[in-house]
Amino acid sequence: MHRHGYKGRKFHRQKDQRRALMKSLAESLIKYESIETTFYKGKEVIPYVEKMITKAKRNSLHDRRLIIRNLQTVESAHKLIDEIAPKLTGRDSGHLRLQRTKLRRGDNAQMARVEFVDSLTAVIPPKEETVKVATKTVKKPVTKKKVATK
Repeated sequence: MHRHGYKGRKFHRQKDQRRALMKSLAESLIKYESIETTFYKGKEVIPYVEKMITKAKRNSLHDRRLIIRNLQTVESAHKLIDEIAPKLTGRDSGHLRLQRTKLRRGDNAQMARVEFVDSLTAVIPPKEETVKVATKTVKKPVTKKKVATK
């Protein structure tokens, strides 16, 4: 049997349990702004939350309802939209970081910390587009020195 074309990890869970796991991890990440989980669960939750952050930056009613649907509580959705997303306007993507930490004592599983790349305490200004003006450089003509002949 082959695994070609299958996306995502199953985590030995059924579909509804995986969905609940992702909602719970995303909820904790938004609430505490940093979580420690297994490495592969962290790799799965990062794209899940990144998509919600992108929707939170747009801040339309439809996007707000989609975010509420993907989280467990309405309060965490409002925190993401009203508090966290405005602080992340200086970055288009890559808002989260996954750092390996230690091996879990019971089963030797690789643990990792998922956290925001930018500090959420300080506001980062959005990127300003700079236009580079081409400057023309003029080369000085090289003059040959005359050698005196005898």
